[in-house]
Amino acid sequence: MISHLFMFWCFLYSDIIMLTFPDSERLVIDLVRCFSLPTVQSHKPHFIAVHCQEVGGKNYEASMAHVDCFVKELLSSDAMKEYSRARVYLDENYKSQEHFTALGSCYFLHESLKNIHQFDFKAKKFKKVVGKEIYSDTLESTPMLEKEKFPQDYFPEVRTISHAFDLVNIHLFHDASNILAREKSPSVYSGMRQKALGFVLDRITDQRFEKVPYFVFGDFNFRLDTRQVIESLCSTATMQTVRVGDTNEVEKLIFRESENDRKVVLQLEKKLFNYINQDVFRENNGALFLQFDSELSCFKERLHELEISFPPSYPYSEDSSQGKQYMDTRCPAWCDRVLMSATAKDLVLKPENEEKYLVYDNIGPNVCMGDHKPVYLSFRLTAGAGKPNANKHKCCNVQ
Repeated sequence: MISHLFMFWCFLYSDIIMLTFPDSERLVIDLVRCFSLPTVQSHKPHFIAVHCQEVGGKNYEASMAHVDCFVKELLSSDAMKEYSRARVYLDENYKSQEHFTALGSCYFLHESLKNIHQFDFKAKKFKKVVGKEIYSDTLESTPMLEKEKFPQDYFPEVRTISHAFDLVNIHLFHDASNILAREKSPSVYSGMRQKALGFVLDRITDQRFEKVPYFVFGDFNFRLDTRQVIESLCSTATMQTVRVGDTNEVEKLIFRESENDRKVVLQLEKKLFNYINQDVFRENNGALFLQFDSELSCFKERLHELEISFPPSYPYSEDSSQGKQYMDTRCPAWCDRVLMSATAKDLVLKPENEEKYLVYDNIGPNVCMGDHKPVYLSFRLTAGAGKPNANKHKCCNVQ
């Protein structure tokens, strides 16, 4: 679900937005305003790429209408009036579970950009991008999109094409149980994500096409090492195990202070991570916990990232009045990321990319935007940064 674009003298703004579309149309409008007003107007990009996962939210049957509201508001906002061309690809066909990925990819081209082309898979050639087009429902029939699935022992995949560099929209598997995630370090879920991400990277860099720089951005669902985090937070606490009577399965773990009237420090259940002081995850943008963010380490030769200087992007409260508050369902973590190949990193870290041009941050830190905070990368791409070629761009989703 991604376009194939080649551009000169452009400012590339790669905005990774994890959208679990709110149940309130008002919240959707607020999200658009946070994205388009302070973000787009401050950076004034020439090219915008927005990657969304869980399009329609958790209850997509009831909330899919808000997706159309989001697109309508975004296209009509004052901040976007100078973007004369757009391509929007939304997988809204939730009735076809065999093919449904809940991915959305949106691309916006500033009116100053000329000679922008997109790859047509059916015609096997590039076509000039003109006007604004929105595709949804049966994306399988869209000639500008190539879509397929992972092997059965993985999870769904979607893929597409690019011209000077690849843009990959990705959604990896989550932690289903906090209890299971704590059992060993690294967790079983980390291993599943590692396998799936390795598969995606192998497909991006296989021998079918000439290699080009690539960016991978979306919801990686990377989690902090749960076992190590709990050992750090509860180093002086004692643990009580509560089991289900008939199965003897662990239902709850309760960590209490050894003194101070045995005050409860942490309660852990399958979908509960209730720590006594969640402010620690926001202090200094959560820097204390970056040492437990280790899932990317096994890909250090293949994937690179700018320094993280924003708080964990998940799981935020979905209460519109609690924009800065985390929910107590999971341990806060940097799930939403913008990663890149070594050659893409060279594009980002060009000498002309001074600090004012290079930004890796989140959007709407004080505003409710669903359970994930959008994360974006903004940088300047100068002439000669990429060369035209027939290479294909891929976009993958693992759920």
